[in-house]
Amino acid sequence: MTRLLDYGLGSLSNLIMKMADLSVRSVDTAIELYEKGDGDKSQLFEWSEQLRVLQDEITELAVELIARYQPVATDLRFIRSCIEISYGFSRFGRYAYDIVDVIGAMGSIAHCDKSAVMEMAKTTTEMIHQSVQALRTRDKTAAEKLYQMDDTVDALYRKHLREAITPSTKKGTNDMVKDPRCYVSTLLILRYLERMADHACYVGDAVNYIVTGSSSPRR
Repeated sequence: MTRLLDYGLGSLSNLIMKMADLSVRSVDTAIELYEKGDGDKSQLFEWSEQLRVLQDEITELAVELIARYQPVATDLRFIRSCIEISYGFSRFGRYAYDIVDVIGAMGSIAHCDKSAVMEMAKTTTEMIHQSVQALRTRDKTAAEKLYQMDDTVDALYRKHLREAITPSTKKGTNDMVKDPRCYVSTLLILRYLERMADHACYVGDAVNYIVTGSSSPRR
């Protein structure tokens, strides 16, 4: 027999997966635009706003379901986790917009060495895709895998940060010295990617909590 709560849980699930798909599309698009040097941020802004609205809808629905039906066990864990996960997806969208906004603010950075950002973006976007897949399949093992990948992202961030602030004969660093726009844009975008990776881990934590009722061992 279908409970009234189940209809609400179904609506909540649909909303969170809609956010998941939109946040992935936002991040993938932002990286593509950065690689091309395209600063057109109109679409990313629209998606970021859609994600913000969806986050509010999820929070309101979650509170309503808790107040009306007083769910317990897995149902309560899912509702509570949706609030946390929706925040993460909203941040994916906002950071994706911020990446493209950097291009618009800095002007043409087509001449800048993009290798550091693209290297880090590869792992970060993979983490985002895996976090969404973990939510879709309720994969409780994903959290540990995501944290291992996050260690890689953190190491890359520290590596590229040191290279950016240390004099070097490497082409990328020379570009930054000659044109501060390269220096500033690279550091900003690397920071956005590092924060995205953190939020992907938090999504993995939330999935682990939904399935097991326990916090991730990394938290």
